[in-house]
Amino acid sequence: MISGVGAINQILSKDAGSVTGMSPTGAPTGVNAGQSFAEMVSDVAERTIGTLQTAEQTSVKALQGDADMRQVADAVMNAEQSLQAAVAIRDKIVTAYLEVSRMAI
Repeated sequence: MISGVGAINQILSKDAGSVTGMSPTGAPTGVNAGQSFAEMVSDVAERTIGTLQTAEQTSVKALQGDADMRQVADAVMNAEQSLQAAVAIRDKIVTAYLEVSRMAI
């Protein structure tokens, strides 16, 4: 089975009983409450890079005959989903920045 949206899905799915994926403190479940936004974004980026590297390594193993096509397809699809999530997060950050820069002081 292919995981949802990679790292973001892991963060939000830690608390399956919660509808919003938030802890009682208001922080997303599975996230350290003291963690800064920059650290969270950096962590998600590192996981995405790791997923992409894993897919690349699996593809190379398949070319060498050490992995089957199902493993390659799973790894590539997982990497694609992680990359799409990272691009979506980047787009949201840029949109938020532009919106804040348009605010009157």
